[in-house]
Amino acid sequence: MSKKLKDLLAELDVKNTLAKTLLDKADATADEISAVSNDIKAIKAKIEVQKTLDEGKKFDDEGCEILDKTPVIQPVYADPNTHKKLWVNNGEFLKAVFDASKPNPTIDPRLTIKNNATGMNEQIPSDGGFLVGEDFTKELLKKTYETGILPTRCRTIPISAGSNALSANGIDETSRANGSRWGGIESFWENEADAMTGKKPKFSKVELKLKKLTGLCYMTDELLQDAVAMESIIGQAFAEEFGFKMDDAILNGIGAGQPLGVLNSTSLVTVAKENAQVATTIVLQNIIKMWARLWGRSKQNAVWLINQDIEPQLYALNLSIGNNAYPVYMPAGGVSGAPYATLFGRPVIEIEQCSTLGALGDIILGDFSQYLLIDKGGINQASSVHVRFLYDESVFRFIYRVDGQPIWKTALTPYKGSNTLSPFVTLAERK
Repeated sequence: MSKKLKDLLAELDVKNTLAKTLLDKADATADEISAVSNDIKAIKAKIEVQKTLDEGKKFDDEGCEILDKTPVIQPVYADPNTHKKLWVNNGEFLKAVFDASKPNPTIDPRLTIKNNATGMNEQIPSDGGFLVGEDFTKELLKKTYETGILPTRCRTIPISAGSNALSANGIDETSRANGSRWGGIESFWENEADAMTGKKPKFSKVELKLKKLTGLCYMTDELLQDAVAMESIIGQAFAEEFGFKMDDAILNGIGAGQPLGVLNSTSLVTVAKENAQVATTIVLQNIIKMWARLWGRSKQNAVWLINQDIEPQLYALNLSIGNNAYPVYMPAGGVSGAPYATLFGRPVIEIEQCSTLGALGDIILGDFSQYLLIDKGGINQASSVHVRFLYDESVFRFIYRVDGQPIWKTALTPYKGSNTLSPFVTLAERK
C-alpha cells in the first residue's frame, strides 16, 4: 500500500470518528454533520483514484514504491542528423535528473554517455568531460509577441488600498477662441471695453472606476509535479495575454466594463480620405493632414500605430520637390537611424490591435501621455487546490483591476482656423 493511500485511509478514519462524535452530540447542527459527510465523500473518492494509481505497483512497509533494479530505458526521439537526444523542455530535463538520483533509478538514455573516443574528449567525464560546461536555457521557446506596448506610454496613477475610483478635476476648454480659453477666461486691452467685464474659468471632471480583467486556468496536480516550470509558464502566458487585452482596450475599448479606447472617444479627430482616393490605400496627403491635425504640444510625444498590412503602402510614399523624389517613410535602422521606423521623425510601431488596411483605425497618430490609466497594483495572482479538489486539479486565477480613458473630452478648436486639433488622430475608412 502506498504512503499516499495510507494517509488517505488515516484521514478517513479521523473523519469517521468525528462524524460518530457529532451524531452522538445532542446539540450538533445539521450544517456540521453535512460538512463532515461531504468531507468523507471527498476522501473516499480520492481513495478510489489512488487505488487505481497503485495497481500493479509494489510498496515497502513505509509505503515507498519498490522499483525494478534494472534501469527502465524509455525510447526517445533523436535528431536524425546529429543523433543528439532532444529535451522537450526544462521540466522534462530536471525530472530526468531527479529520477536518476533516486535508489533503483529510472535512467533516461539522454543522460547516458555514448560514442567513446580514443583520446581526450567531452563524452567521457574522466577524459575531460567534467571540465566542459553546458548551457541550458531558461527561456521557453515560443512565438514572441510584443504586448503591453501602450500602457507604459500612458499617464498612470496607482489607486490607494481603500479606493476603487479616481476623480480628477480639469479645465473644460474646447476652444482657444476669445472668451473660451480656460473654459471662459478673457482679458481686454485698455479702451476695448468701457467697463471691465467679469469672466470665469470652467471646470470639468474626469471620473474613472476600476474595471476587472480576469483569467483562469485549471491544471492537474500531476502536471504541476512533473513539469516544474509549468506554474511560471502559465504566469508568463497570462501576463502577455493581459498586455494584449490592455493594448486592445486603449485603442478599441467601448468604456462599458472596460477602459474607453481612443477610437471610441469624442476627442478623436478623423481625417477624411482624399477625393477619388482608391480603396485600401494610403497616400501622402493622408499622412500630411493627420500630422497637421495633431495638437502642437503632442508632436514631441506622439507615435504612429499601424497594422502591419499597411507597411507596403508607406514604402511607396514619396515627396516630390522639383525633379527629385524623397522617401517619407524611414525604415528602422536605415535612413532614420532609429530602433523604429519613422514618419515626420516620430516612431512607427506595428501593433496587432490596429484595424486592417482601409478600415478606420488602420493608422493612428497618438500622444498617449494624454491617456489616463488607473490601476491597483498590477496583476494579482492566486491559486487554490479546493475548487477542483475531487478532480485532483489546482486552479490559477489572475485579476488586473484597471480603467482608462483619454484626458480630453472633445477635440480643440484653435484660436484661428476651423480644423479641430487633438492628441489622437486617425484616418477615415477607405473601402
